Amino acid sequence: MASHAEFGETTTATEVANIFGEEINGKTILLVGVSPLSLGEHIALSISHHKPSHLLLASRTLSKISSVIDKIHTQHPSLQVTPIQIDLSSQSSIRSAAKEILSLAPKIDILINNAAVNVPNYEETHEGIEMHFGTNHIGLFLLTNLLLPSLIASTTSAAPGSKRGHGKTRIVNLTSAGHRLSPVRFSDWNFKKGTEEIPTYNGFLAYGQSKTANVLFSGSLNRALGERGVRSYAVHPGSIWTGLARNLDEEGQELIKKTGKFWKSGDQGAAGALVAAFDPALNDIPEKGYYMADCQVAEPAPYAIDEGMAKRLWALSEELVGEKFHLKSL
Repeated sequence: MASHAEFGETTTATEVANIFGEEINGKTILLVGVSPLSLGEHIALSISHHKPSHLLLASRTLSKISSVIDKIHTQHPSLQVTPIQIDLSSQSSIRSAAKEILSLAPKIDILINNAAVNVPNYEETHEGIEMHFGTNHIGLFLLTNLLLPSLIASTTSAAPGSKRGHGKTRIVNLTSAGHRLSPVRFSDWNFKKGTEEIPTYNGFLAYGQSKTANVLFSGSLNRALGERGVRSYAVHPGSIWTGLARNLDEEGQELIKKTGKFWKSGDQGAAGALVAAFDPALNDIPEKGYYMADCQVAEPAPYAIDEGMAKRLWALSEELVGEKFHLKSL
């Protein structure tokens, strides 16, 4: 469990960063999914106040990253912040960005996979994968695996008593309580077949499937890399009105508004990711306690932590990116 039992839905990222400032100090941190007024901006700003060694911000639009960097440099002009352009719906873009990141950061202490899309109508990635699954899971699956040499380097370079290693290397996957809408549909992951119950494409189910995949991915990473000192947590940030809903039609936005009992500010929504990334109490290898909500370990849908489903998802993901990743040989 988290080290602070008082953390909850109203806790802010600013508060969490102040408490774990020593854990942030000197770290190389990659944040994927950053734009003005987004959850990513709140995560980046809260981290920037505590002297990370290098903050890399990756997103699709460089001008939006630059706006966030300008805000950071207003308060911390000497902080090393590097923008990385990446389109998670394009595997060629992901591979190109990964090469750039590996050259800039031979050691990465913290990877926060915050990027996600939510669209109402059927769309496909450049490779013909349904957009939610292809971007929210497959894109981040490929990027994370390509960056594992730098993440493993962070653990193997740890000296006794240092801030690195011993479970402090983290991969944080932002998920959603929306994972309860759908397991991974292995018989129709691309939503091509349709059924009597779901005759047409349903964007909410597609989004739910992708968010289930985020949780399953964290479980696989823990099982494969736990002994190497890497920990992964899947974090539901809560109900936050961010740009993630910008592509929904009026009906979809109204439905989203009804789903949250408590609507968080951006600073509150960013808190859970920081707990998952920096809380020393989470250094131990998580078994089934790697899903988090409101800054605490929580209970996900059973299928989201099913090891058999995680193995099937890993095999499917490798098939869709055209590459096998042998994590234990890293």
